[in-house]
Amino acid sequence: MQAEKTCSIGSGAVESAVKQIDRRVKISGAQWSAQNVPKVLAQRCAYLNGCFSA
Repeated sequence: MQAEKTCSIGSGAVESAVKQIDRRVKISGAQWSAQNVPKVLAQRCAYLNGCFSA
């Protein structure tokens, strides 16, 4: 699976993504709220898996 797609499975990439999300939730005037993060992540996963229909 890893050879077919360019998905990173290393912990460094995951930790970086978590830090980015954390920063977006905490910045001054942020449009993101902590309670909406799971919804945003679910939509992102659906999009990346080709299951998102707009």
